[in-house]
This record gives sequence, C-alpha cells and structure tokens, in this order.
Amino acid sequence: MPTTTVAGLVDAVDLDLGTSDWLRVTQERVDLFADATGDHQWIHVDPERAARGPFGATLAHGYLTLSLVPELFAGLLEVTDLSRGVNYGIERLRFTAPVLVGSSIRLAARVVDGRWKPDGGVEYRVALRVEVEGTERPAMVAECLFLAYA
Repeated sequence: MPTTTVAGLVDAVDLDLGTSDWLRVTQERVDLFADATGDHQWIHVDPERAARGPFGATLAHGYLTLSLVPELFAGLLEVTDLSRGVNYGIERLRFTAPVLVGSSIRLAARVVDGRWKPDGGVEYRVALRVEVEGTERPAMVAECLFLAYA
C-alpha cells in the first residue's frame, strides 16, 4: 500500500494505488441498502422476479456500488499524518455495467493530482474504477475529490 503525508498528496500526480481485495455483493447487503434508502425496486430485492428479468438475477443499486468505495479504498492509501479527511465531491460518475448479486467487486484507484487549499488542507482527485470479477467492463467509473488535513 502506498504511504504518503498530507503534503505529499500535492506531489502525488498520477500515483497508481493498485486494486483492493475482492468484495462479494450479497442479497443481504442489497436488501439492507434498499431499507436504508427506500429504494425497493424489484430488480434489486425480488430474486424470483429478477430471475425472469433482463439480467437473470437481482442487481446491486448503483448507489450501493458507490457507497462501497470507502470500504474498498481503505486499504489502498495510507496518509500517515492525516487528522481528518472529507469527501468533497464526485465528478464524471457513471454506472457502466450491472453488479449482479453474488458477484465480487474490487476498486482500482489512481491519485490524479492534488493542490493546497487556502485553509491548509489538500484537495486531491482520485480516479476510481469498480471492477466486477470475470468481466472486462467496469461497473462504475468516477473521479472523486477528497480533502485531507494534517
């Protein structure tokens, strides 16, 4: 796992962070997300009906895939003097392929660039790609902005 400091994020241009471990997407996780968000569309929560649908199985919500990014990202970069980090925004987010329940996903990440903010923090941009095991097309691509403070 790459290691840096908050100040080092400014110089971390095009830093490949590699890939996370695989994470299996279960129906239980999808159902919990549906309960948390109120999105109970049948394609996510009704395995019988979804089996007859266009994908042959239930799918993870796109926003569930996005919400798994922090868990997947946790093992990809250590900022040794980080006192707090903040999600700052998302650019170019696309859900490009379905995540079928029972499949495994992982995160590939690359720090694109970083810059100092007037308040002493560093804003850094990370290119993210959520991959589905056994497929070439990623499930999600995005550029996320984070703020880091020493």
